[in-house]
Amino acid sequence: MKFAIALFSPAHAPSSRRALLFAQAVVAAGHEIVRLFFYQDGVHSASSNVVTAQDEQDIPAQWREFVTAHHLDAVVCIAAGLRRGVLNQEEAERYSRPAANLTSPWELSGLGQLHDAVQAADRLISFGGP
Repeated sequence: MKFAIALFSPAHAPSSRRALLFAQAVVAAGHEIVRLFFYQDGVHSASSNVVTAQDEQDIPAQWREFVTAHHLDAVVCIAAGLRRGVLNQEEAERYSRPAANLTSPWELSGLGQLHDAVQAADRLISFGGP
């Protein structure tokens, strides 16, 4: 089965951890993740500037490791990212910001990427949101 997964909640919200566990279970069961799409406050999971307390799980680091290990397509919504200060090098330069905080394996792209993922997947599973 092919899954598209959308994450709407902040990096350390319980639903972000649940999304990660679900994604790990999907891969472990031999299914395919067509795309991970980070939207609204979910874009913070891709920021390299998130600092986790020592007594908590570093969910953003776990997402990065998971995406890298499985060569997944992980897209951060560009509009949501810009609003929340999650920028790759190109956007940081474009908007004259002092630094980028979005690096590989993440890609900034538009909401159309979520639409494409839904078309390619058998199921869209979303976590968090309004």
